[in-house]
Amino acid sequence: MKKLLLIIYITITAQYLFAQNEGAFQIARLKYDGGGDWYNGQTEEPNVLDFVRQNTNIKVKDEYTWVDVSSDAIFSYPFLFMTGHGNIVFTNEEGARLRKYCEAGGFLYADDDYGMDKSFRREIKKIFPDKQLVELPFNYPMYSDMYDFPHGVPKTHYHNGKPPQGFGIFINGRLAVYYTYESNPSDGWDDPDVHGDPPDKRQEALRFGVNLIVWALSN
Repeated sequence: MKKLLLIIYITITAQYLFAQNEGAFQIARLKYDGGGDWYNGQTEEPNVLDFVRQNTNIKVKDEYTWVDVSSDAIFSYPFLFMTGHGNIVFTNEEGARLRKYCEAGGFLYADDDYGMDKSFRREIKKIFPDKQLVELPFNYPMYSDMYDFPHGVPKTHYHNGKPPQGFGIFINGRLAVYYTYESNPSDGWDDPDVHGDPPDKRQEALRFGVNLIVWALSN
């Protein structure tokens, strides 16, 4: 009941924090420069949003959309998602814009799709030189706000076979940036035939997506 009441509350408040089309929650894919394939896996957001609709009472718009990091359009979405396999580059102006977005209450989720770790860490340090990416402990409440993940972020794909990790940047005690490494849950949101993930892995990744969204909207 507590979680249900929380979801009811956040669906009301989220509409006033960031402009959303028809009052429905939507994820925006972040377009960046540098050569990385920011656009890959375009069924990911629609699928996880559809799963959110089926399992919560959050009103969603389950369509793929993207925003350019240099555009004011980023401020229309409470949740930005970025991923890719390659290089990321933010100009000083773009970095300042992303920092302003996060300081205003926005949530940035970055998922290493294998190959963006080095550049992401470099660029996020440029944006937040006064902050550190810190690994979230397994008992961090986001890992149990809807579904229980006692070992933190799930490992959807093998990559280098290292343990999956989830890192965060906090602003005034709020998790504003979340980064998953050696895990790649967003690939588990894709259509089943894209990666051939077994059903239990996809279900796990989709449930993790619900936790991320609920946490972002309620904190």
